Amino acid sequence: MILFTAWGYQVTLLECVAAITSLVAVYLGTTGRKVMWPWWVVSSALYALWFYDAKYYGSFATQFIFIAFGIWGWISWKRTGAEPATLSLKGRVAAVAAFAICWIAFAPYLKSIGAVAIWSDTFGLLGSLVAQVIMVKEKWESWVLWFAVDIVLTIQYFRGGAYFTSLVYLIFTAIAILGWVRWYQNARRAHR
Repeated sequence: MILFTAWGYQVTLLECVAAITSLVAVYLGTTGRKVMWPWWVVSSALYALWFYDAKYYGSFATQFIFIAFGIWGWISWKRTGAEPATLSLKGRVAAVAAFAICWIAFAPYLKSIGAVAIWSDTFGLLGSLVAQVIMVKEKWESWVLWFAVDIVLTIQYFRGGAYFTSLVYLIFTAIAILGWVRWYQNARRAHR
């Protein structure tokens, strides 16, 4: 069902509701509130349907990662929410190495199944996976990776003609900066 048309692009009810619930979830993430996780799960389920229909298979698969990690985050975070901390140097190196190796190795698979955007979709999938793990572990560096992933996906969706979702990811990029600042400041205050 077409809800409205923007820039010649037809925005469906599904895409609009997925976008709104995602924006709420990501903003709540910047506050470190545990209530963000149910929003995260619902928005991911909605976006999974939309991404599959749009043939962004990496983004489709990413939503299932978000659902699983949303459940993990809900279970593992304290009732009071996130207590941001800093990744160790070893943790940072491991995260970057795992991401880089998997990114290069996974892209050919997406090509073989006919994905619309191979390298950027793989970057989004694997970058989101690593960022999600780091976020559940309550490390402020997750927001740095979310920032990079959101920029790449903003461009990918814009180039693919998914203008509304591109705009949503541009907003995610701005929210990632807010999350980065908030979580970094909270981590510094906790270690004084």
